[in-house]
Amino acid sequence: MAGLLLLGAAALPAFVVRPDPTNPPFQGLDDQWLAWMGGPHDGPYAVLATALDWFGGPLGVVVPLALLFFLLLRKRWASVGFLLGVYLAGNLLVVQGLKHLVDRPRPANPLVRVDHGSFPSGHAAGAALLVVLIGVLLVPAARRRAWWLGGTLLTLAMMWSRTWLNAHWLTDTAAGAAAGAGAGLLAWWLCAPALARESLRERRGAGATTPVAAPAVP
Repeated sequence: MAGLLLLGAAALPAFVVRPDPTNPPFQGLDDQWLAWMGGPHDGPYAVLATALDWFGGPLGVVVPLALLFFLLLRKRWASVGFLLGVYLAGNLLVVQGLKHLVDRPRPANPLVRVDHGSFPSGHAAGAALLVVLIGVLLVPAARRRAWWLGGTLLTLAMMWSRTWLNAHWLTDTAAGAAAGAGAGLLAWWLCAPALARESLRERRGAGATTPVAAPAVP
């Protein structure tokens, strides 16, 4: 199952980093990537990275809240429970749990305000989790392939921005993206029957309120 595999891909590096958070086995890769992300840190790249930093930070709450209000207005109670449960569990239990387990130091001189714990990236996790939530709750099944592609590009852009801003190591962002997507996909698998029943009831309700057209007179 994809969700469990992705969660495993986030958890396994955590246990590799934990014995020596300042110098894990893949620190050389992280150092090389950070060197490639060196300055100058200005121009259009700075605008994009700053926008993504805000989207994953204070403004990141706006989209889930808007989605929550939309679902409440539609009285999609199963979807409301799914959204709240996955968003809170993904961010508080998975991401913050791994942060406190590993407590990896961040790169020196981050260009934005950051909290403790570099592993995993909360911004990358939040972006991947939001992609899954919107894809499950709003995007029709026939259009999800395009949505997953666009969501992957958004998540990759968020991963790039966190390393370009010296806020995270590359492996932090990869683990964060895996944790967010994995939590969302696993919850989707668990909640799929309830969401499917809700969708069926909604379609039946819409059909019942739609007037039936009279047959054409030959």
